[in-house]
Order: sequence, then C-alpha cells, then structure tokens
Amino acid sequence: MSKPPKLPSVSRRSLIKGAAAALAITGIGCAGQNRAAAADAAAPVAGGATPAGGAMDMTPFTAPPIKQSTVINPGRVIGANDRIRIAVLGVGGQGFGAHVKGLRGKEKENNIEVIGASDVYTPRLERAKAEMLKDRDPAPTVFAEKDYRRLLDNKDIDAVVVASPEHWHAPMCLHAMDAGKHVYCEKPMTRHLNEAFALVDAQKRTGKIFQLGIQFTSDPKMHAIGAYIRSGKIGQLVTGQSSYCRNAGPKGEWNYGIDGGAGPDNLDWDMWLGSAPKRPWNDDAKERFFRYRKYWDYSAGILGDLMPHRMGPFLIASGNPEFPTRVTSLGTRNISKDREVDDTVQVMAEFPSGWTMLFTGSTVNENGLTDTFRGFKATVHFAGEGAVAKPERPFAEELEETVITKQGGHSIPGHHKNWIDAIRTGSAVNCSVELGAKIQTILALAEMSSRASRMMLFDEKTRTVKAG
Repeated sequence: MSKPPKLPSVSRRSLIKGAAAALAITGIGCAGQNRAAAADAAAPVAGGATPAGGAMDMTPFTAPPIKQSTVINPGRVIGANDRIRIAVLGVGGQGFGAHVKGLRGKEKENNIEVIGASDVYTPRLERAKAEMLKDRDPAPTVFAEKDYRRLLDNKDIDAVVVASPEHWHAPMCLHAMDAGKHVYCEKPMTRHLNEAFALVDAQKRTGKIFQLGIQFTSDPKMHAIGAYIRSGKIGQLVTGQSSYCRNAGPKGEWNYGIDGGAGPDNLDWDMWLGSAPKRPWNDDAKERFFRYRKYWDYSAGILGDLMPHRMGPFLIASGNPEFPTRVTSLGTRNISKDREVDDTVQVMAEFPSGWTMLFTGSTVNENGLTDTFRGFKATVHFAGEGAVAKPERPFAEELEETVITKQGGHSIPGHHKNWIDAIRTGSAVNCSVELGAKIQTILALAEMSSRASRMMLFDEKTRTVKAG
C-alpha cells in the first residue's frame, strides 16, 4: 500500500483553517459556536464598535474554508455484483458495536466485507482488528491504522463509515469523498454549520454516495406521513412538535466508563484533539476523551447526539424538508453539573412555508412530547407504527379520521443497506447530505441562540447567519 497523502499536519486545526468560505456568519463567529461561553459569544466582534446601549455589533465575521485536496480520486467503479469493501473510522462504542460488528453480521447478505478500522486508541483498534478477523477462514488482509488517512489512501477500500467524535466528522468525510470513498457518517453530520455546507459541496463535486446515520429516516411510516401531509389533506401546516427525552439517573448521561490504562503510550491525544484547544494529558483529559459529549469543544450535547434522531425523520414527515429562517433556543443545566453542555433544551424553529416547530430534549427527564403536526384542517398525532389524522372541528363534515400506516420500521442494518444499495445502483439514500445540512442548520442555530441568548436568522441563498 502506498504512503498516506501528504497533508500539512495530522492536526485537524491545519485541515480546517476556519469557518466560512461556505458560510458567512454575521454577528457570531465559529468560536462563538464552539468554544466561547455565552458572555463571550455576545461580546462585540473584534474590530467592530459596540453601539450605545451595549447592543451586539453585527459586523460580518468571515473565516477561511476547510482545506480541500487539489486532486479528486474517482474511486473504483462498483458493479451490481461487486463486493463492497468497507472501513470504519472511529471504533469506540457505536463504531465498534453498530458498525464493525453490525456490518460484519450482514456481510454475506449485503455482499460486503469489513476490512479496515482506524482509531487513535490502541485497545479499541486491536479489538476492531480481532473482530474483522473473527470466524474467517482463510483470514483476509485487514487494515488497522491510527491515522485514518492511510485507509483513505488504500485502493482496496471502497467506502467508509465515520463514527469518530463530532469534531472530526467533517474532515474525515470531506477527505474520504476526495479520496473516492463513499461515506456513511454518524450523526450529527458536523460539529459546525459551515462544515455542513462544505460537505454538501464536496458531495456534489465528487459524486460520492453520502448517507447520514439517522436510521429513523429509513422508517417507511415517516415517508408515508410526509406523503399524506404533502397531499394537502390537513390543509396548510401550522405547527409541529417532537422531542427526545431520557433520564440516566444519578449516574448522569454520557458518563461512560474510563479506562485507567489509557495514556500517551496507547492513545494519540494530540491527534484526537485536532482543532480543539490544546490540553496536556492528565485526569481531566482522560475524562474528556471517554466522555467527550459533555464538552462543547467536541460535541453539541443533546443538540448533536439526540436531536438529529428526531429532526431528520420529522422533516421528512413534514412533507417538505426546509432550511429554517429563524431559530431560538433555551438550554439549561440545573441537575447535571459535571459538564458544560445543557441537560435540557427547548428549541423553536420557523420555516419558509410558514410553519413552526417545537423540539424538547432532556437527559434528566424521560417524559417527552407526542410527535404531532397541526394543520389548518386536521391534526396528525403519531401513534405506534403510524399516525392518526383527525379533522379540526370546522372541517369535521368535510374530512374523515384517517389512520396512516406503513410497515417496515427502522434499524441501523436497514439504514446500512439503504446506503449500500445506493452505492451499487445510484438509488436515493434516505438521509442525504442535503437533508443533513438542513438538520445541522437547525441544531447549530439552536446552539448559537442558547449560548448567546439571541434569536438566530438564516438566509438559505447566501448561507449566512445573523443574530436577530
């Protein structure tokens, strides 16, 4: 195998020069989204003046783009009967269980082969390698690398699953597509909004198949509800509501086990940090590595881990997935004090067609909202394997109560197969990069709104954000 492509550095900081060739953020720059506290995010932008009364300065802030390869590899042309060879980038809990083991369990059925794994933590990498070799006779050649770029340079690999921490999603996906690999990316699509548009552009530039890993978007009932609403039978859509709430109890959400043996001898800490602020390796660093979803530098917490599971299928079920025009959000952290991210969030989003959506998320109370769409003529209540459309009182004689059902359900293996079929035939994926960008815009603006205590406005045509 040839040497990995020459890049300025293994550091993600050198791969992502900044935020907004693809996205200009007015009023709040990427640092405001990623690292600064709310007070810092609301402060005047460098170089601008603060108007009388302390109002936030809206001087445009623009940062350089994600660095891209100058050479695009078209990759192998895959025929209908060709075996697809897959690597998994990031083989922690989800990467190992759902993807290395999950894909291996369907190798024969889907005519695929898992032959590559990458992780900065040696014990995880060795575990993945052992799983790739398990119950295989003769044993195939498999590739286990700490530097994911070596796998991207490997012509034996056709496609990758990106299951790294959130702050690494964008560079891995972009470099994979430039290297000619098809991509399945765990949610959220990216850590930052500008990165989402960089991936949209990269997918268009390369033509690679991209699936965002929200398996609920492969649930047939969501598509059936979307078709029903799109038919106009409930009238103009007015509001919608959804939630993802759970309660981890006294232990606290995302407090995964910490391996006491982790250290510089078996973990590339600097590589893992990437563009995040540099920190020495110590007990705090160990906490951040194993429980990264608790910290803004690497994760959006509820907004990144839980919200996409509802937002993706909910946009499909609306019948017309759109970018938001306005988003406002309130996040609180009153119970889980051992983290930076919120333990409860309330998000309101408005869309160009006029409807608004409420999303509630919590890791400290498991009672959420009933998924609902309210139209001018009827209301759709989600229930079990489908939904029920009930006419509003003024239209009770015109409309009948309708049960909307579609068999099939959702699963990660089913979502994998949707991606694999698309690679072979060019058929549509259920969670495309375009849908992913719409989801990311909502959750990214929600984070900006909550942390800066401002309503955020989005212009789809110019890909710009400003504080309202």
